[in-house]
Amino acid sequence: MRTQELFNILQQHQDKALLFEYAPNEFVGTNYHITEIKHTSIDSVDCGAKTDAWNETVIQLWESPLEIGKRNFMKVNKALSILEKVGTIKPYFLDAEVKFEYSNATFHTAQLFVNDFEIQGNNLIFKLVVEKTDCKAKSVCCNEEEKEVVAVESEPCCSPDGNCC
Repeated sequence: MRTQELFNILQQHQDKALLFEYAPNEFVGTNYHITEIKHTSIDSVDCGAKTDAWNETVIQLWESPLEIGKRNFMKVNKALSILEKVGTIKPYFLDAEVKFEYSNATFHTAQLFVNDFEIQGNNLIFKLVVEKTDCKAKSVCCNEEEKEVVAVESEPCCSPDGNCC
């Protein structure tokens, strides 16, 4: 999901409670706060020596131990006001991918992608997922058969002549 799409959805559902499902039937607690918003620019080189660059909006969610047992989730309009205030300080890249950063006592810290959203009664629920790492250079890098050949050869992994891991 892109940042602009997130804002559009929030603007359309301001009267709803805002919930985040971080695993099947596992929700961020009612005691969550939006504690940080990161406007990140990624500048990378993959194992095939290809460069890439993109932007991300990372919204950190934190469960306050002082509010355990809180009954109501944050309303969308409150979250939207927080996000809009941040935008007046540091403008968003509206085409940036949105991720939510979250952890709790039983779930590792992760940057979660928005897989989907749904409306259930008076709730707006964003369904978050962990995406596995992947090789971006599969077409130029090794597949399983090539890995064996590289291991036998004396050339170093990712040499300047295009040999890669």
